[in-house]
Amino acid sequence: MDAQRALLDELMGAARNLTEEERKGYKEVSWDDKEVCGFYMVRFCPHDLFVNTRSDLGPCPRIHDPKLKESFDKSPRHDAYVPKFEAELSQFCEKLVMDLDRRVRRGRERLAQEVEPAPPPPLTAEKSEQLSVLEEKIKNLLEQVESLGEAGKVDEAEALMRKVETLNAEKTALTQPQNDKLLMLGQEKKMALCEICGSFLVANDAAERTQSHVTGKQHVGYGMVRDFINEFKTAKEKANEEERLAREREVEERRKQREKESERRRSDSSDRDRHRDKDHNRERDRYRDRDSDRERSREHDVRGYRDGGRGMDYRVRNGGRDRYRDRSRSRSPVKHSHRRSS
Repeated sequence: MDAQRALLDELMGAARNLTEEERKGYKEVSWDDKEVCGFYMVRFCPHDLFVNTRSDLGPCPRIHDPKLKESFDKSPRHDAYVPKFEAELSQFCEKLVMDLDRRVRRGRERLAQEVEPAPPPPLTAEKSEQLSVLEEKIKNLLEQVESLGEAGKVDEAEALMRKVETLNAEKTALTQPQNDKLLMLGQEKKMALCEICGSFLVANDAAERTQSHVTGKQHVGYGMVRDFINEFKTAKEKANEEERLAREREVEERRKQREKESERRRSDSSDRDRHRDKDHNRERDRYRDRDSDRERSREHDVRGYRDGGRGMDYRVRNGGRDRYRDRSRSRSPVKHSHRRSS
């Protein structure tokens, strides 16, 4: 019937049997709703582990639905929600284990206490009187045995010693039952404490009873809880370590990048300084060459003036006068022509 109901739910929906009025207020439940148990989605729900045991947590107030769990496993958001659900489950389990560990410590303290045997209760008046009579008889017989031994009557002394032994046995019988009770209390079965689930066990008990405890719901449930906590802490420490190493690698890469950038800037600065020095040297050489050319030109002019300065001046003056005359002629050709004709 359950299989058929699940098939119908899958084909027609969970609200197939609802009336129109009921459908108006019906809400389709999704795995990410608050009403759904995230513990059940990701691992296990602790409420399911201790049913009908001393550690029974009662029914879970949230929804446990295999179809929702299957939907969660197939969801593209599965990996994003797993850390959240596992962290919440870890907090819940840690509270359970803290409460259990307190009980374990108290139980361990109880077992560690050495129970002092109680002093024997006083004998009754009747037994005390009997004990006094027996002790007096034993004392008199021992005196007689000593006297007979000194007189050399060995057989008679041995006969009295047998009576003394009988009286000692009676004396022991008066106190033996109380001693037996104390001995039984001291030899009572010793208890042991299970460190996993906090249950008290009989030390050196039969293998069947020990196996029954190990496979019981409480022991298995707390074993699952403790294993999950250890697994979660180990994974978290590993993730934190990987994150720390990643940060260190990132810091190291940034440091190397800064060093490369600094080295590049230093190299660029050196190149600029080198080019600046080359430009400066080139400019200085250019000015030096220009000064040298000027100096050579000046020396050449001075030398030329010394060698033929006068003739040059006369040619320059005459050349200037001739050029003036030629310009004047070119400006007034009619006047010159009239003057020639007259």
